[in-house]
This record gives sequence, C-alpha cells and structure tokens, in this order.
Amino acid sequence: MEHGPAVEYEEHQDISDYKTKIGIRFFAIYSIVFAGFVLINTFAPQLMKVKVILGLNLAVTYGFGLILAAIIMGLAYNAACTKKEREYEQKAKNPAGSGNAPEGGRK
Repeated sequence: MEHGPAVEYEEHQDISDYKTKIGIRFFAIYSIVFAGFVLINTFAPQLMKVKVILGLNLAVTYGFGLILAAIIMGLAYNAACTKKEREYEQKAKNPAGSGNAPEGGRK
C-alpha cells in the first residue's frame, strides 16, 4: 500500500511568489532590528544598562520588543497571505468575462 498525503494541495505560482516576497521582506526588516540589538551588545554593552521604560533596562525592553515584533510580523504575514489566497479563490470561482453576476445581482 502506498501512503501519500491525505489531501492533494497545489498552490498557484503567483501566490507562492507573493508569499516568498512578503516573507523575505519581513525577514530583512527583522534582521535589521536584530542586528541593532547585536551591535549594541557588541560595541556598546554599557547602553544595555540604561533604564528606558517603566524602570526596565534597554536589554530587557529591546528583548521583549524583538519577541513582540516577531509575533506581530508573523500575524501580519499570515493575514497578508490569507488575503491573497482568498482573492485568488474568488478569481478562480468568478473568472473575468464569464458573465456570472454575483448572487442577487443582475445579468
């Protein structure tokens, strides 16, 4: 018996390209922010002791900021990709020039 995937999934190349482009952009942004953290720790570690928000030092604040940025960027990536997939599904259901009117609409 051959055991294959339970569901056949085929993603359109345009959607895959869009996801890749967005993912690379988010990765680049996050990498720049993370590089700032590393550079501060490398060349000016005394700055990490400075109190910045609510009595927390820069190290803790920056660290939590990195974590929150990753979560927010992940949610934004998911929302952008989901929106693009839904747009593609709508186009697939109602191809341009098919003459299909929306439900309740006139032809």
